[in-house]
Amino acid sequence: MKYEKVFEHRGRLRVRVRPYALTKGQAITLKKILTKAPFVESAEVNRTSGSILCRCHEDDYGKVYKILDTVKISSLKESELTPLMLADERFKANIEGKLVKRAFTKLFIPMPVRQVFIALRAMKFIAKGIDSLLSFEARVEMLDAASIGISLARGNTNTASSVMFLLSLSELLEDYTKERTKLALSEQLSLNISRVWLLTDDGEVNVPFDDIKQGDKVKVYAGNIIPFDGELDSGEGMVNQSTMTGESEPVHKTAGDTVFAGTTLEEGSIVINVRSLSSDSRLASIIELINESESSKAGTQSRAERIADAIVPYSFLGFGLIYGITGNITKALSVLMVDFSCALKLSTPISIISAMREAAALGATVKGGKYLEAFADADTIVFDKTGTLTNACPKVTDVVTFGDYEKAYVLSTAACLEEHFPHSVAAAVVRKAEEEGLTHAEEHAEVNYIVAHGIVTHYYGKRTVIGSAHFVFEDEGVSLSDENKKIIEEKSIGSSAIFLSIGGELAGMIVIDDPVREEAAGIISELRHLGFKRICMLTGDAEPAAERVSDALGLDMYQSQVMPEHKSEYVAALKSNGHKVVMVGDGINDTPALAEANVSVAMSDGSDIAREVADIALTGDSLSGIVQLRRLSLALMGRIRSNYSFIAGFNSLLIVLGTMGVIQPSLSALLHNGSTMLISANSMGRLLKKNK
Repeated sequence: MKYEKVFEHRGRLRVRVRPYALTKGQAITLKKILTKAPFVESAEVNRTSGSILCRCHEDDYGKVYKILDTVKISSLKESELTPLMLADERFKANIEGKLVKRAFTKLFIPMPVRQVFIALRAMKFIAKGIDSLLSFEARVEMLDAASIGISLARGNTNTASSVMFLLSLSELLEDYTKERTKLALSEQLSLNISRVWLLTDDGEVNVPFDDIKQGDKVKVYAGNIIPFDGELDSGEGMVNQSTMTGESEPVHKTAGDTVFAGTTLEEGSIVINVRSLSSDSRLASIIELINESESSKAGTQSRAERIADAIVPYSFLGFGLIYGITGNITKALSVLMVDFSCALKLSTPISIISAMREAAALGATVKGGKYLEAFADADTIVFDKTGTLTNACPKVTDVVTFGDYEKAYVLSTAACLEEHFPHSVAAAVVRKAEEEGLTHAEEHAEVNYIVAHGIVTHYYGKRTVIGSAHFVFEDEGVSLSDENKKIIEEKSIGSSAIFLSIGGELAGMIVIDDPVREEAAGIISELRHLGFKRICMLTGDAEPAAERVSDALGLDMYQSQVMPEHKSEYVAALKSNGHKVVMVGDGINDTPALAEANVSVAMSDGSDIAREVADIALTGDSLSGIVQLRRLSLALMGRIRSNYSFIAGFNSLLIVLGTMGVIQPSLSALLHNGSTMLISANSMGRLLKKNK
């Protein structure tokens, strides 16, 4: 691929190819190739300008260039555009079309003809104003119609055209935002399962997902998503339910146990007796809760719209008073020519868009300005535990030995056995041994793995077992003294553990924990400093683990073993008590609560559904993004209030000067428009200092 290097700066590398050298599908494919590289954090490919932007460490710039050097445009496959991508393309095309049309009209259409076109376009805005008047609702549309109508009546067609152009851009942006949010939600809530294995009298048959009926038996193999709610008819396996229940470790499922659609079978194979079809599953009920909350959110108005609407009656009242007192239409028109709502409706969206862009640079995707406003107003923040306040990555925190065994021997032996099985707990044991610099020899016979229990082998001629307490002490019959039992209880408070037995004797205990994020305590402290009065935690985990995390972080309240619907009920109760709530989570189990909250935040490694449902999605793997969001949202609201004060003060001054006859309406309009552009330009600046 032929390209030109544009710049390399602070982890951002930009090159440029010829504009439109790539098709839409090829641009998508190239982005996938770049982002697939482990050293590339993110990539953007703009086919219109030919720009290719990569975010990566400065030491990896050369690796990016090597990828680009090996890519041939002619060999790039055409990726299919998703509905989301098509919406983006339509929006870009609409914006480009409006800009080109406006430029063409000004350059090539004679003024008399242009005046006719402007008058025809104005009819739509004037009709909205008349509709507002006839419905006895004082809305901004009335002032829009009045300012456009007065401009046309006074022969100022350029002013009328500019006002209509800016209003049309605002409407286009609003429609695009709503469409994109709806498409994103619909796309992510799908399980994306097209076919399943149906168990029949003749064996397993691969059938379409939609052909399954209640009562059918479906077989699921390791590594696949469970497609339906149901009970296990036969088989056993380890099911990762973290997205549904918040549990940090896979759960052992046997015949008779319940499984849920959307969870993942990590080990084993199972046959499910289908209890609920996709439309009746727990996942579907979660989606229904989400949709109910989303619809209620969609009806709220932005602060700028409310204030702009509230000013409308006073503008017309001022016009009537001045005309009644002076009988001078020119002085009276000064009130309507200075349109408060114009500055409000321009500066506020610009401030919000700038804040959203700044949030993206800080590692957060914000899906609408109202969520930043809600984040600034919130006084309560509720966290999920697993994957949010903790790392959702099992870690060995302690190795306890019994009898004459040494810590290094217990850990190396455990790693020797566990390395054969790629599940999260086994990986944690192996990783700990590597950190300790321990090596081990393959001195055991064939390793037998018993699902959800443990491992059995012969190590140096002795029967060696590693696994759960139930497996080691009950199934294997390893003796446990009262003294050792007391040690185990003390060492495993708030954590889980696996046990190693050699030759029928207890050799050691390995304590496994889902550690609290290193930055969590500091983040909680900063959030209190930034105005949060109540900090809570909801989790599906057991009481000891929840209590440990709460005590470590000094939370105001926590609840353990909470199901998804109960999480949303708790958030709803907080709201009914007058609290404004932020919910932070990462799993499907969190989505009802995320949707119920005033504003919701999803972690970077959260489930697709959680990230799409959430109002704000973190892109960085740190809780510090929440602190930055709070600072940013508070700064944004401060800027908006400052803008309101300036707009009110300056425009009021223009009205006073106009009604006194000091300045003419034309000069009032000029100064008003100039101040609107000035404050809009100021609204584009950064809100936070770079060192934050």
